[in-house]
Parts: sequence; structure tokens; C-alpha cells
Amino acid sequence: MNNDPPILDRAAAVEYATWFKTLADPTRVQIVSLLARGRTAMNVREITAAVGVGQSTVSAHLKVLAAVRFLLADPHGAATYYRINPACVDCFPTAADLVMSRPAPAQPAPARD
Repeated sequence: MNNDPPILDRAAAVEYATWFKTLADPTRVQIVSLLARGRTAMNVREITAAVGVGQSTVSAHLKVLAAVRFLLADPHGAATYYRINPACVDCFPTAADLVMSRPAPAQPAPARD
């Protein structure tokens, strides 16, 4: 009897590849880490100050991160506050998990809020 974990299906592999591609930029990794560690929503100005890059660059990265649902955007008046999507924390596999044949999470897509 073969106890090896099943190979990742194509749809899940495509989804994970999209996530990893999104995190291939160091500024995006910094933003995700900042919001995940802080566990509080932040606006663009606060994120810009924390990561030390320009506002337009941060805004572009936030748009990409929100598109794959790593971040959730909450408008408050003229400002938008970004926070980590807690569903991503539960379902995002690590590269080591996938490469070392550990089972991937059961649901590859982050939940919508």
C-alpha cells in the first residue's frame, strides 16, 4: 500500500504558483509581514513609512496583494486600510511543505471576506 501523499492537482498547483509569484517581490513580502505581525489594519501612509519606499510603489504592491486576497482593503472615508486576510494564514502552504511532500492545505483558495 502506497502511503505517499497524492500529487498536487493542477488547479491547486496553478493557484499556489500565483501566490508564490505574488510574493516574489521583497517589498510585497515586507508588506505582508508587516501586516501579519502587527495584526492591525494600516493605511498607505503608515505602510509607506514602515517599509521605506514611495507611496506610489506601496499602492501598486497593495493592489497586487489584494487581488490575490492576501490583503483585505477596508475603505474608511478618504483612506483605505489594509489588513492581512486571516484565511490566507490558514491555507497558504510553505514552499518547504510542497517541496518536501508534506500535505498541502485542503482548500487552496483564500476565503473571501
